[in-house]
Amino acid sequence: MKGYAVCGAPRSGSNYFCDVLTSTGQLGRPREYFNGDARRRYDDPSYPDDPALQIKHILTTGATPNGVYALKLFPGLFDRVSPHLKLTQALPNLTFVRLRRLDVLGQALSWVRSIQTGQFRSTETANAEPQFDGPLIATYLGQVCQRNARWDMYFARTGLRPVEVTYEDLAENPQEAVDQVAGRLGVHPSPRIDPSQVLLRRQSDAVSAEWRARFIWEFGDRDVMDGADLLSRTL
Repeated sequence: MKGYAVCGAPRSGSNYFCDVLTSTGQLGRPREYFNGDARRRYDDPSYPDDPALQIKHILTTGATPNGVYALKLFPGLFDRVSPHLKLTQALPNLTFVRLRRLDVLGQALSWVRSIQTGQFRSTETANAEPQFDGPLIATYLGQVCQRNARWDMYFARTGLRPVEVTYEDLAENPQEAVDQVAGRLGVHPSPRIDPSQVLLRRQSDAVSAEWRARFIWEFGDRDVMDGADLLSRTL
């Protein structure tokens, strides 16, 4: 078997990317298999918390018939599993795919809105109206930067060279992102996306634009450097 981990941070477009990859039928089924709460919520009420059993799910549920498995990783999920097993030994022939959103403020805005509304996917219904909260946006801007920095450090320290995909390029040409992953894994010919299987859509709207303008107006002091405390705390 061979497989890959989609490495990112919340609100980087990872749910959409994983649905796109899954739709090909040949690039595994990437999900947050180390997030028991999410799997029980969306897939299987009996999903285990034991990392060893979660590995089995990655290699079975997370695999397509051609022997390619996939998963999604955030730094916090890596933290959760690393005390219990060596990831690169438990998962054979593991490749890393780095998904990054260049619009970091947009990512923070999206994160805050999802927390306030309870709507983490476009297919879900919001259970509350979002309210502009500048300090909260600043906090989650720091959280996005922290998680990005952790992946930067991990890949620099290990010498690993992940497949690099940006949210912006993914939105522009999802098939090209699929081709990059398939090419690294040696899956030829590159499988096609099945649009009928991709249900998620972009969630940014006029409210996001209004929040962006207001946040920059109220918090965009160019003569102040942000404090390191915004990066040191993990929420």
